[in-house]
Amino acid sequence: MAHSSSPAALDALRRQVRALETEDRVTRAVLPFGVPPLDARLPGGGLALGSLHEVAGGAEEALYGATAARFAAGILARAQGEVLWCRRQADLFAPSLAQAGLPPERVIFADASDEAGVLAAMEEGLRWPGLAGVVGEVGKLTMTASRRLQLAAEKSGQIAIAVRRWRRVADAADLGQPTAAQTRWRVSTLPSSPLPVPGVGRPRWFLELLRCRAGDAFDIELEACDAKGHLRLPAPLANRPAGPHAGQERAVA
Repeated sequence: MAHSSSPAALDALRRQVRALETEDRVTRAVLPFGVPPLDARLPGGGLALGSLHEVAGGAEEALYGATAARFAAGILARAQGEVLWCRRQADLFAPSLAQAGLPPERVIFADASDEAGVLAAMEEGLRWPGLAGVVGEVGKLTMTASRRLQLAAEKSGQIAIAVRRWRRVADAADLGQPTAAQTRWRVSTLPSSPLPVPGVGRPRWFLELLRCRAGDAFDIELEACDAKGHLRLPAPLANRPAGPHAGQERAVA
């Protein structure tokens, strides 16, 4: 039987596939960020539960992962239950997680000697009910490994977050490789919000959504997570009317 391969038929097929993906994302439970310009760009109005998400730091933060870890902590601070944090280097600054709303009593650390061990611990953790989510610090994330984590997250309904960090900045190019993650984020630090009096204001981030299934990539400036895991628009942006200028759409990575 002959199959039509005309451009019109292919376009129609792509639209059908995108519609199915969008319907799946919208009906699945989500965790809103509570920032309208951010949630409005995400399918379903928030971060999909029961899914794998990737987070990386910009520039030299690709090596240290502190900003990416704080972003992940802020997400899980707003979910119920304990968090399994799988790492290959015992250099995570726990008070920083607490400042993002994730206190030590909610975090279970699992140390592994290599990335294979981190991925295995993440997958095992996703099988345990009652956790708010699982975080793993990895550099390389293959399609096979990410699919296993995505399937495990779907079964448990938990959030799985891969905090990407590398030994060399050049290795961060691996962030562009395809994975099964539902979203891919990059967080870069900006100068702190100004205060009307001398002192250090709330840290600010340049947040990029590099990839989103059934959604579009965009970027936005935000104030970093507070002690309850909440992000906030900087005052000049918060006082603007809602519109595309509050977060710039870009081509999907």
